[in-house]
Amino acid sequence: MCRNLSRLSPQKWCFSLDLLPQPIYLVGGAVRDALLGRSADYLDLDFVLPENAIETARSLAYHYKAGFVILDAQRQIARVVFPQATVDFARQEGSSLETDLRRRDFTVNAIAYNPHTQEIIDPLDGCIDLQQQRLRMVSLQNLQDDPLRLLRAYRQAAQLGFTIESNTRLAIRTLAPQIKRVAAERVRVELSYLLAHSQGTLWLQKAAEDGLIKYWFPNANVNDIAAVDTAVVKLSEIWSQLNVELYQHIRDTIKTTWLGIAKLACLVTPQLETAEAELMQLTCSRAEIRGVTTLLKLLPQLQTAPLSVREQYFFFQEAGRVFPAIALLAVAKGSLIEAIAPLINRYLNPQDPVAHPTMLVTGQDLIQALKIKPGPQVGRLLTEIAIAQAEGKITTAAQALEYASQMLDS
Repeated sequence: MCRNLSRLSPQKWCFSLDLLPQPIYLVGGAVRDALLGRSADYLDLDFVLPENAIETARSLAYHYKAGFVILDAQRQIARVVFPQATVDFARQEGSSLETDLRRRDFTVNAIAYNPHTQEIIDPLDGCIDLQQQRLRMVSLQNLQDDPLRLLRAYRQAAQLGFTIESNTRLAIRTLAPQIKRVAAERVRVELSYLLAHSQGTLWLQKAAEDGLIKYWFPNANVNDIAAVDTAVVKLSEIWSQLNVELYQHIRDTIKTTWLGIAKLACLVTPQLETAEAELMQLTCSRAEIRGVTTLLKLLPQLQTAPLSVREQYFFFQEAGRVFPAIALLAVAKGSLIEAIAPLINRYLNPQDPVAHPTMLVTGQDLIQALKIKPGPQVGRLLTEIAIAQAEGKITTAAQALEYASQMLDS
């Protein structure tokens, strides 16, 4: 495997090898993925060199008019940003390249490639672990130095389709309490991948078994996450559009999907205030917190007896775009698809007057026609008109005004 160097060819880079000094080494995930035959549209390259890392990055950025940022002045780490690549340069740790590689997390990430000589440097037999598709720690001390590596093992196992070597997993179990030392933002990134992909579910369960989840989510029910994956398949076979909705990002600036919100709701404590506190501790966004808490609040309604049209109206008003996640988790927790199918059909029909009401009249229409003052009364009348429309009692603006007049008289 480690003789397959074609994917490491500098000819595929968006910059010239001639601009890089000697010696310099490509390390980390880019080498690992290339040797595995994994390709990506966007390149993420990490180089180490004995000295002048920041100067090298600055010079490359200047030559190509690319973005440049110093990530860590003390440790001499800088980044160059191209439209289709991010390239990091770092001064090697220790007196030699091998010393640097021996400070990394897993052997498959401790393989270096010299682009000038096309040489692979593999002092820890990472290529053998690549062939056997396993993650093996470089050392117990390295995991202890950065406990995020404990959780990262499960994310990389999911991402690569690898196993975790038995001694490495035993070490992770031993060091699991150290996860509380890690900044919440870093933990959230690793968890986000495990929640976003079905292949992450098994490894999320194993991470919970090994004690890496309970500090952040003491009442996590990871078995429900597997049920969510099953429910997605069942629902998408009936409603392809619902599947599309579940994989949409909750906001353009937040990559969490509604499927991710449903899974995240399986980790938190069901009580709303506690759930919100747990999500805030993990530095989740306001949109994520609002999505999860809305789901937890409304889920019991979907799990109970059929809702009247009036109840459905208020349910959809409060649920909004969270509805697909609520329906998904309800099915995952045992609700019959047949029981909530009418609500799903309403949600997926943009013309449905219950799920997506279009007002027959405005507040200003009511004020002018009924000679009433602006205030809360106008809002209450609009709500009752919308419900009457949903129930089929009225269909025109004239009927809406007459209905509102009768309400005032009564």
